[in-house]
Amino acid sequence: MKAKFKASTILIILGFMTAALTLFPMYIMVVNSFKSRAQIFTDTIGLPKSLDFSFYITAIEKMKFLKAISNSLFVTIISIVLIIVFSSMSSWAIVRSSSKLADFILYTFIVTMLVPFQSVMIPLMQYMSGWEIKAINFSMIDTFYGLIFMYIGFGSSLSIFLYHGFIKSVPRSLEEAAMIDGCNKFQVFWRIVFPSLKPITVTVAILNVIWIWNDYLLPSLVLRSPGLRTIPLSTFYFFGEFTIQWNLAMAGLVLTIIPIIIFYLFSQKYIIKGVMAGAVK
Repeated sequence: MKAKFKASTILIILGFMTAALTLFPMYIMVVNSFKSRAQIFTDTIGLPKSLDFSFYITAIEKMKFLKAISNSLFVTIISIVLIIVFSSMSSWAIVRSSSKLADFILYTFIVTMLVPFQSVMIPLMQYMSGWEIKAINFSMIDTFYGLIFMYIGFGSSLSIFLYHGFIKSVPRSLEEAAMIDGCNKFQVFWRIVFPSLKPITVTVAILNVIWIWNDYLLPSLVLRSPGLRTIPLSTFYFFGEFTIQWNLAMAGLVLTIIPIIIFYLFSQKYIIKGVMAGAVK
């Protein structure tokens, strides 16, 4: 009993220490968003003397927050919807196919998850720059649809992997009964299969929303016009070449993470269930 008690106590202590280390950067960000630059440099860890929201107002004005958040919402929502649609349909086709080619396609998607973006970003930008038709004003660079197209490509691998494991738990008999009742394959998927994929769909949405919303590197390569900047690009406005406006930057970062925290709090009950079902089954 003593050994078990000591072991459990040590695990609890380690858990609190891990939580403290994880939350400490967020604490630094929040408290310093209410301080002047002088207060930040003299007392970085301490609490602010007063809750001065003027830095938030200035940050909203300088980073054009409303425009940036609308851009981020548009890119994120469209990307997530298309990733869910394409990934779920592709996974269903792979699972229900008896061809060895389907397994090869699945393994190809899994392998691409191991390729770091930094190793392909330069040839990707060079290749996408060639996708330009001036006569109809079509370009994959400096456009939202170009950025969304790339997000679909990079986000599909993990999504298909998760969907593939979950779809195996959907009884084939339900699909066969629906086809006997006169449904075609398209109706079988959207009326029978897809509604049963709610837990893993929410998980896929959460994982991709967190990634796309916070992504800086890909938008910085694709979007060049100031009016197209997303939230991470607008926040980078405060990090100048010779000086950094730390209080405004901290305020901007706090504004950036609030929507994603709200989204996660409403959806967190699905994430563990979906990940476990998608990766184990």
